Amino acid sequence: MVWCLLLGVQNQFHFFPGRVVWTAEIARNYVWLAFLGGQLRRGRTSSNRGWLGKGGTLDWAIHAAVLAQLLCVWFDEDLTRLLPGFFRPAHQSIGYVGLSLFGLVLVEQYFRNTRTDLRWRIKFLCFALGAMFAYDFYLYSDALLFLRINENLWHARGAVTVLLAPLMAVSAARNPDWSVDIFVSRQVVFHTATLLGSGLYLLVMAGAGYYIRGYGGEWGAFLQIVFLVGAFLVLVLLLFSGQMRAHIRMFLSRHFFNYLYDYRQEWLRIIHTLSDTQSTLRLEERIILALGQAVESPSGVLWCRDVQGDFVLRASFGEPRIDIGRLSAQEPALLSMEKYDLILNLHEMIRMPEAYVGLDLPEWIRPYGNAWLLIPLFQREKSMDAVLLLTQPRTSIRWNWEVIDLLKTSSRLAASYLALEDAGIALAEARQFEGFNRLSAFVIHDLKNLVAQLSLVVRNAERHHGNPEFMADAIETVDHAVGKMSRLLAQLRNLGSGQSTVEIELGALLDEVLLTRKVQLPIPLREGSSPKILVRANRDRLASAFEHIIHNAQDAAAKHGRVLVRCRTEDGRAIVEIEDNGHGMDEEFLRTRLFKPFDTTKGLTGMGIGAYESREYARSLGGELSVESVPGRGSLFRFSLPMPGSLREHPAAGVQSPPFIASSPSILSGEV
Repeated sequence: MVWCLLLGVQNQFHFFPGRVVWTAEIARNYVWLAFLGGQLRRGRTSSNRGWLGKGGTLDWAIHAAVLAQLLCVWFDEDLTRLLPGFFRPAHQSIGYVGLSLFGLVLVEQYFRNTRTDLRWRIKFLCFALGAMFAYDFYLYSDALLFLRINENLWHARGAVTVLLAPLMAVSAARNPDWSVDIFVSRQVVFHTATLLGSGLYLLVMAGAGYYIRGYGGEWGAFLQIVFLVGAFLVLVLLLFSGQMRAHIRMFLSRHFFNYLYDYRQEWLRIIHTLSDTQSTLRLEERIILALGQAVESPSGVLWCRDVQGDFVLRASFGEPRIDIGRLSAQEPALLSMEKYDLILNLHEMIRMPEAYVGLDLPEWIRPYGNAWLLIPLFQREKSMDAVLLLTQPRTSIRWNWEVIDLLKTSSRLAASYLALEDAGIALAEARQFEGFNRLSAFVIHDLKNLVAQLSLVVRNAERHHGNPEFMADAIETVDHAVGKMSRLLAQLRNLGSGQSTVEIELGALLDEVLLTRKVQLPIPLREGSSPKILVRANRDRLASAFEHIIHNAQDAAAKHGRVLVRCRTEDGRAIVEIEDNGHGMDEEFLRTRLFKPFDTTKGLTGMGIGAYESREYARSLGGELSVESVPGRGSLFRFSLPMPGSLREHPAAGVQSPPFIASSPSILSGEV
């Protein structure tokens, strides 16, 4: 091709020097001689292995002949000056005659040394190359005889080459191993074909417009403008027509490629469509879109299996105009699809019922003439998770193994995405229930403490109901319990009370907690004075955290023990320490059981979430709850909480003097 192009340009414009033209002539002969030598080398036998082997006599002969001819072309003046009696420029034709004879010999040897049963593959190539070298032999023999090149013979070479090209193409098609691995993407072919088609269309329309202007008389110019604008609008409509693009794509795939699909590009497209979480389409709609694009189907419907085993409508895409809410799993067509992994081509079932022996077109689909394919979606073998129905395509699709295999593979991928989404939804629901159950457990734990306080009031009411101070404290206790239960209910309803944070004066909050916990012996005491310390937290949750730890310390210290509470600052953080002299805990208990939720040592009276909830809430504030404990000597729980801003201090106001409960703890506790 390059040789023909160069000679054509030279004949028209005389652009290249003569040496370049003759070098192109030698290069063309060299390529064909090397090709024939390579084919002879592939078919060599033990008898001719030496002269046909790589680097053997044949290779040396080809290279020597071509090199000698190149020397004659590029150094003809020097050779004429050095060898005036032997070399003349006109004698270059001898070299071309020799190359032509060499080519004819190689063609004959190639045909003779090819197995008889394989000669049908190469006979047309041998005819073409034999004719080409024979024509060159005649051309250069005539030039050698008359010391000039016959112009008619020279110019006719282009037409002769055109006649020989189809013979070479036939042999190339019969020998796939000659093909060069050059990949042209389908997108390039599609856009190139569209561009060329648009150009030809515009040329034809321009010619028609010129004809209209020339023969339209007085209205010629007007009609030309209207015609060209209309032609341009028609072109734009065709370029943006999905049906036309589908026709072009299928035509190119059928006639220019070995396979209907570019599987790498198709697979990437399907994965991108299914995994595109930024799309406004739901996953079910993206499944219909991804599989529909593979077969040019514009719409479809997806049914998924429910807990009863039937298939319920999950999604539709496009305008399928198919309204079927539920499919019975016992439908014969669905049973066959599940058993044999079968894709039903509904149009083919009507035209070729013999291809689906024992299987009739489902009754529920007969009213819908646009229904085309029923595709099963398998996530596990022999277990159909969903059924996809695609409507008829925009263009004719060749229904063969390639389309079926692509749809089966894509449907399995789509089924896996569908199963993952269903599992994710189920997991999210389970986490919501788990979170609600955990919150309920924490609330129940707080309610248990409130019930204990109210029970003490009820038990002591028989002995102290006539005491005005007792009644006042009892009413205050009930009011406190009602307020706390209201806030707990607000947390359950997620009304915001459980999540709001405010600045809290830590000393005042501890005093309130100590007041609440004085219903149980030993009475917890504040030790030392503390500055005014501010922290940001939810008041109820932080008070509940302190109350849990103080309650545990009271249980560990028993009635005659000691529980001390200290509050201070350290390195810009608020520190609250709760110390008891109870039985203490060993290292293993601290490491494995103390903060494990729902693990308790109190039997039926405890729930095992107090310490866990306290630590988790401290961490949610950016703080920590640490523990130091020695068996037999007691434990020290230390809250370390961040402060919102600068530290503000003033002299401690001391522990507030509680009314009746603080001064007479034995009345409500039942101890006299």
